[in-house]
Amino acid sequence: MTKKLTTNLIAIIFTLYFFHCNNLTAQSFNYPPTSKQPVTDTIFGKVVTDNYRWMENMNSQQVKDWLKAQADYTNSWLNKIPGRDSLIEEYKKIDKLSVAEIGFVMRESGRYFYQKTMAGENVGKLYYRQGMTGKEILLFDPATYSKNKKKPVTFRFLPSKDGKKVALTLTASGKIDIYTLKVIDVDTKKFYTESIYPVEEIAGWKPDSKGFVYEALQTADQYSNNLFQDTRIMYHAMGTPAKDDKIILSRKNNPELDIKPANLLFVGYSLDNKYLMATIWIGSQDQNKIYYAPELELQNSHINWKQLVKPEDQVRDVLICNDNVFLLSHKDAPKFKVLMSPLHHFDITNAKIVIPENHLNIQFLARSRDYLFINKTDGINTFIDKYNFTTEKIEKVNLPFSGSAWLQGWDAATNNCYMYMSSWNQPTTRYEYNAGAEQMQKSPFNNNIKYPGIDELMVEEVEVTGHDGTVIPLSIVYNKNVKKDGNSIVYMTGYGSYGNPAAPYFNTDYLPLLNKGVIIAITHPRGGGEKGYEWHMGGFKATKPNSWKDFISSAEYLISKGYTSPNHLIGEGTSAGGILIGRAMTERPDLFAAAINNVPVSNPLRGENRPNGILDSKEFGTVKDSAEAMGLIEMDAYLHVKKEKYPAAIAVTGINDTRVPSWQPSKFVAALQSANTSDKPILLIVNYDSGHWSDEKYVNYRNLSNIYALALWQAGHKDFQPVQNKP
Repeated sequence: MTKKLTTNLIAIIFTLYFFHCNNLTAQSFNYPPTSKQPVTDTIFGKVVTDNYRWMENMNSQQVKDWLKAQADYTNSWLNKIPGRDSLIEEYKKIDKLSVAEIGFVMRESGRYFYQKTMAGENVGKLYYRQGMTGKEILLFDPATYSKNKKKPVTFRFLPSKDGKKVALTLTASGKIDIYTLKVIDVDTKKFYTESIYPVEEIAGWKPDSKGFVYEALQTADQYSNNLFQDTRIMYHAMGTPAKDDKIILSRKNNPELDIKPANLLFVGYSLDNKYLMATIWIGSQDQNKIYYAPELELQNSHINWKQLVKPEDQVRDVLICNDNVFLLSHKDAPKFKVLMSPLHHFDITNAKIVIPENHLNIQFLARSRDYLFINKTDGINTFIDKYNFTTEKIEKVNLPFSGSAWLQGWDAATNNCYMYMSSWNQPTTRYEYNAGAEQMQKSPFNNNIKYPGIDELMVEEVEVTGHDGTVIPLSIVYNKNVKKDGNSIVYMTGYGSYGNPAAPYFNTDYLPLLNKGVIIAITHPRGGGEKGYEWHMGGFKATKPNSWKDFISSAEYLISKGYTSPNHLIGEGTSAGGILIGRAMTERPDLFAAAINNVPVSNPLRGENRPNGILDSKEFGTVKDSAEAMGLIEMDAYLHVKKEKYPAAIAVTGINDTRVPSWQPSKFVAALQSANTSDKPILLIVNYDSGHWSDEKYVNYRNLSNIYALALWQAGHKDFQPVQNKP
């Protein structure tokens, strides 16, 4: 053998060795075995084979064992990634920068109530002050209330109108949507005898504070498809047995209102407490039936609900202000208009146009004593106008900076308001605003924090041309030192459903990524609400493919402009965003290094077989309709899995998830593990202490760190490469 040949052979051997050591090949991933048990359906003539239908039985021991095996296998990889634990520590450092994180603040009779989570605390406590700057008093500590110290109680709260009581909806750690309702005395800090279960939420206190309205569930079974069916709106008088609570709105109690089992029911009070407002949610196209009744009707055995809005009126929001009805409607106005008609001579067909449709999309209405507030957006940034009830003059509210804003009057008796503002690179700031004097100042509840790296963040708002020529907004956030040479990691996220816009806000979840040189890209695909009603309808049922195609177009833009390359691009979708990321990765697997399917809707064809499914069918379609069924098949990522070189897929589920149960991502993972021909892992993270989300801070830190560590490993970040190839 010649010297030259020997040298070449050594080079070849070294190259092969190097490739083996630095690339995790398909055989590196020895997944837990998964049984295929094919079930065949014929849906309007189309044959569909479902190999993993058996996973839908969440009470099955086989399913539980499979989930545990998958969780253990994923954890074996997580434990090898060096950067995972450092991410957790980084979140804890960020947490320490905030001495106290204060949630939503409510004011009643001069008392301010709020949940506050101190640095180092896992869950928040309930506090109140007498006056905005009064002494802070601890009212409720879930840590001392819970008997199981390993599973803290989380809660929601609503104070009574006199500020002397607070209703609490309590649930065990990781369980949302199913609560126990209790009431605490503010002055004595002792609980009343009331204990009502199962409840979804408390809707409002009676003006005299002697009782409250709440939404009751018919079952506490988190896996039951009846969980959100036939809910009832109840009234409870303090000091009486819960069994005697009066039904004030339900399908059985109100046959005259033609309520369907899957209709969502909402009842609350007008801001001036003069009227009860009832909404029957028909569908996600703002197809609402809205009623009102004088508050005094609550003392009657049967409330005489008077209809204001029919589904064909296409009304999103209604406010009663000084006996005038203001309505936010998109009928013949895709970006919405504001109508007004006197309550006692109500006539929507001849309602006065108070705010006509223009180039800005109107999102919602709010009020104070003398003003109606019109919150609008250009697709990204918020603009607010105020309408004077007396003079009918419209003026602009001067906002402190560009970004998203949320403004609401404290009550109907004053012009004092509170406002939250945020942007991609500026933390949420709280303001007190006097609409009459046009005075705005930072709130005593504002939390001034200086986050590391925030001064070096850059924001770009760009426009992307979609597959059909539609212009799609794209928001890009990054450290100014990042180079656009195609080698940067991009974390691209999207949702695109229910008309929900991706509004600018400072998300500390992204801060560790930004400080590691990762670019954050927030997409605004059709199906969201950035550009009004038509934008929502552009990604709705049959048009749903536009959502993931817009996501793909955004990815192609980022690659073409040098922000990243397919080897460094991470795509992410959460909940309904699971349709977007699932179909993007199955349609264009070549675009992504990793795809994060977070509590995802991955199998929408079977979506109606879950607790939240019939509600979601209003947005995505029903298998009972031939055209909509074909649309569901097209948007079903699970059904589009085939033999293919897929990117790394990271699916996440919460075992207590009532909205997207674990079998949805599980079936998708099983199909991918069987079909994938690439050297990329398909992993399932199973969180046994959360549901669709968690209210525990440290659970969230762990979950985020796990997800990001796996994704950054696959996208090639140097800090997240496992030391060895096999667990």
